[in-house]
Amino acid sequence: MRRRATARRTRSWAWLAGGACALAAGLAGAQPTIEPGADKVLRVCQDPNNLPLSNQALAGFENKIAALFAQQLGWKLEHAWFPQRMGFIRNTLRAKEENADHYKCDLVTGVPKGFDMAATTRPYYRSSYAMAYVKGKGLDRVRSLDDLLALDAAQRKKLRIGAFAGSPVTDWLLQNDLMEQVSWYQSQTGDAEQYPGEIVEKDLASGKLDVAFAWGPIAGYFARNARAAPIVAIPLASKPGMKFDFEIAMAVRHADKDFRQRIDQLIVANAAKIHAILAQYGVPELALQDTAAPTAAASATAASAAAPAAKMP
Repeated sequence: MRRRATARRTRSWAWLAGGACALAAGLAGAQPTIEPGADKVLRVCQDPNNLPLSNQALAGFENKIAALFAQQLGWKLEHAWFPQRMGFIRNTLRAKEENADHYKCDLVTGVPKGFDMAATTRPYYRSSYAMAYVKGKGLDRVRSLDDLLALDAAQRKKLRIGAFAGSPVTDWLLQNDLMEQVSWYQSQTGDAEQYPGEIVEKDLASGKLDVAFAWGPIAGYFARNARAAPIVAIPLASKPGMKFDFEIAMAVRHADKDFRQRIDQLIVANAAKIHAILAQYGVPELALQDTAAPTAAASATAASAAAPAAKMP
């Protein structure tokens, strides 16, 4: 999973939960079928191995939120499983079920607000990237990026850092001459058994890394549940010209306007329950900046202005 790589810019969904290119591949070509929910089934598109977001055992927070929505609707819940990498949308949201009159799924349960390759709902949470380290290893006083830079020069030079190539942390590492100390992680490895949380759960906990940077929900979840070592996750505050926080929405096909409105209503009606679910998973939440679903123009602007990375949200 880990290898050296040059920093690169990608679309915002690529940082947060799987790569805009992964989600967007193959958007064109599918023909419309029955309206979502016409048969009283909520079909969701999810990753089978990407905790804490989702997995096939239904143990992720996106799994729980989807189940909550299905219960509220009084519909049956079905899943289309596919790793959030190249071909995700082609094989889920835009794939027609064989010998059926519906798509494999109708709802992607986690995309950045600026994701412009599908119609996005209003955001349902906002989080940020995080910095994680093992307690008791000389970093306990570090509570921000500035604190990390304030370490003794000799100690700072010895830090073994893990980060995802293309993530917003890349610019900060470059500006502060830390690139040579970084082990770069790739979000799309081609191995469905690998998952972004390994950077914290395995490599940080085992001592291969001193500091790991990851999407906040992933860092927070694996820090909370780590058994090999006590880990702390510190959310990163955005800086002028350097954005670390993002709002996360859901996505439907562009033509499914009524369905998107219905999902918007569920998000509003269940805001407290959604917050409670996220809290159970250790998701570092920030206040939502805008409660309205983004327009097409706003989505395009956000996607071009941002540059996030991995199979992470």
